[in-house]
Amino acid sequence: MIEIQNKQILIDGKPRIILCGEIHYYRLDREDWQDRIDKLKAAGCNAVASYVPWLCHEPVEGEVDLEGRTRPELDLAGFIDLCRENGLWFFVRPGPFIMAEMKNEGLPHWIYEKHPEIVPVSWDGKPAPTKTVDYLAPAFLEETRKWYASVMEVIAPRLITRGGNVLAVQLDNEIGMLSWVSNSPDLTENVLADFAVWLKERHAPAVLAQRYPFDLDDAEVRRRAVRSPGEEYAAELMRDLGYYMRHRFARYVAALRGFAEECGVTGVPFVVNIHGTSEGRGFTYPIGISQLYESYIQAPGYLSGSDIYFGNLDMNSFQDLYLINGFMDAVHLPDQPLTSVEFNCGDGNFGCTYGGRYDPSAADFKLRMCIAQGNRMINYYLFAGGRNYRLDDAPDDGNGRIAFTGERHGFAAPVSPEGELNYTYPRMARANRAVMAVSEKLALMEEERDGVAFAFIPDYFMTESRYPDSGRMGDIVENLQANRAGGSWEIVARAMLLAGYRFGAADIQNRPLDPKETPMLVLASARYMDADLQQKLADYLRVGGGVFLYGEVPLFDMEGNPCTILAGALGVRPTGNRSAGEHYYLSLCAEGWAVPRPEVRTHFAQVFEAGEGVEPILRVYGTGEVCGFDVPVGKGRAIVIAAAYDCDIPLFRSALEKLGVRAALGHDCPYHGIFMTSTASAEGERFLHLLNLDGFDKEFTVTENGSPLLEGRKILLQAKDGVMLPIGVTFGEVRIDWSTAEIMGLEGDGIHFRLTQPEDVIALRTAREIVPCEDYDIRQQGQTILIHSRKHAKVDDRLTVRFR
Repeated sequence: MIEIQNKQILIDGKPRIILCGEIHYYRLDREDWQDRIDKLKAAGCNAVASYVPWLCHEPVEGEVDLEGRTRPELDLAGFIDLCRENGLWFFVRPGPFIMAEMKNEGLPHWIYEKHPEIVPVSWDGKPAPTKTVDYLAPAFLEETRKWYASVMEVIAPRLITRGGNVLAVQLDNEIGMLSWVSNSPDLTENVLADFAVWLKERHAPAVLAQRYPFDLDDAEVRRRAVRSPGEEYAAELMRDLGYYMRHRFARYVAALRGFAEECGVTGVPFVVNIHGTSEGRGFTYPIGISQLYESYIQAPGYLSGSDIYFGNLDMNSFQDLYLINGFMDAVHLPDQPLTSVEFNCGDGNFGCTYGGRYDPSAADFKLRMCIAQGNRMINYYLFAGGRNYRLDDAPDDGNGRIAFTGERHGFAAPVSPEGELNYTYPRMARANRAVMAVSEKLALMEEERDGVAFAFIPDYFMTESRYPDSGRMGDIVENLQANRAGGSWEIVARAMLLAGYRFGAADIQNRPLDPKETPMLVLASARYMDADLQQKLADYLRVGGGVFLYGEVPLFDMEGNPCTILAGALGVRPTGNRSAGEHYYLSLCAEGWAVPRPEVRTHFAQVFEAGEGVEPILRVYGTGEVCGFDVPVGKGRAIVIAAAYDCDIPLFRSALEKLGVRAALGHDCPYHGIFMTSTASAEGERFLHLLNLDGFDKEFTVTENGSPLLEGRKILLQAKDGVMLPIGVTFGEVRIDWSTAEIMGLEGDGIHFRLTQPEDVIALRTAREIVPCEDYDIRQQGQTILIHSRKHAKVDDRLTVRFR
């Protein structure tokens, strides 16, 4: 039995951490399956994942091969059963879309030939540039239902609820992604007719007539008006299309779930994959959260899984992953845990140029951060490479293969198409083993946080459909893009993490906002914000909330209508903007509690006339205009920086502390680049998670609320290394009070550690006798036993402490 409860994944009543590796059975010779599974087990994984490509299993309509009759490697049941024989769970991803660099994104060619009406057209009636379809086209749904009937016949009897090993089923893949990345919303005749019905359900007749000056019931008029919108209703259309597409995607997901359940697939989670990372950063990822918002919260039984394609996790990008996890958690239902179903691993040499390869720390760091933030399932994508065979009845498309990457596929994976291990495999395996060694503890833990949340506004990321010729749409989108992520993530979030703050996120748009639950918010604000949300923030401040606003104080609602509710509550009147020019070097000067600090150059500042009680903290040089201020609002308080400002860690720390929130964790290293957080169980067992994001060693003492942790012992955190240190963790009759070494394995008479220091110390309590060993000294200190390693971690990092 598998259950989703209290942000945990329970299998037979026991909380679990699931580490999968994606192995595409259909891209390997059948005799190679066991070898890849062996390498996955050696890497510390406990589950296998794979897409099930419709294109391969039914290349000819009606001729479905899931048993390997036409090609031995197409025996899906055989592969799932082999994984079970190896003691591994299975996460199945049957599409219909799978992407995976497959041609047609994994759909059979005959689908498009048989049903040309499902192929979308978009803005101005132009054909969609990507191989997507109208998800809710009746013909496509009917063909998908048949495909599900075939594939679920293999999956249903192998569910974990029936004694098998299939623990989750993904529904489609990256829904809406292709339309977003090409700015080509699906606008088929079927979609337009359905959109018109939805508009009538959403808006009263009088409101609808005011929003859209055309006849929605006239198919020809509707077609022209939506595909080539007029400027007078462009902003309204962008907003309504965004909401409609959310609703449409949720209906599609529900339909797929219904098809699966009709075939007996019940009692396991259904997974919705969220896309959005781009070019090694996470700025656009919340677009996927926004697009699929209704899909994974529409009913119990769903999991949302992230696509994490960052490459290296370093000083440039570490805050992106932290925020992404926070935003996903903010929109989840109370029981839904974090998961990642495409967790980028390998060496990153996707172009076969040997340029831009990843550091060995890449997968290690991302795993550690995600586990610390509460991820319960990770799927390494792609764990093992393979080959793309030629179809028997191949189209004349240049190579006739199933995918567009050529013959070899997954050549950047930790395990190559030929089965060789690349340089990233050992470090990834080491991190996996560290997590799995204490997975029973981690599966129960939650991140400890500091009373501050990063505000998440899903509609700020509802920008995937923008008519190219619309100035109104363009103005709104460009301002949202400038304020919703880049500056606030690069400046504020990075500064907070480097200052030791541990924080979650709050969906302030759709959830209640109460200072008792969320004492303080960090708000990345744009020029546009809904009137209801502006009012909610003003009310939150008046009853005692704290807000640190970075960006712009909103002047308009989300459709461009004037709206200054929040500005009024803050007691300021916006008077314009200042922007740097070719010979104008816009500079800001500190004032009030923000002094002394140097003058700062910038490219943008929003300026205000400050009312009574408003304390300026930043002014424009030369004009004296206020662009940063501190103001009491009712029982609450707001600090606003309405300018592009430097990543000034002391300034932001001072602002947060003035709003009542201090970072509990701290360190005394003079160099930045240390990520710190901690996790704890209800029983008080804890792990301290540390990452050194830089390429040089750092030595420091960790403090908590001003008091030293680890009894004040300095930590030497090696270059590009991460550690997970136990604090008050019990294993049987042994309690580890603290340790500078990382636990790597448990057995009846011993605990295996990874040493991290020139001289590691393990402080424990036990009534059992510790077996003497030349690798360590045993010292008694009151009731505590101190194990001092005699080995330098850089010479030999393995240590086992045994007990009688």
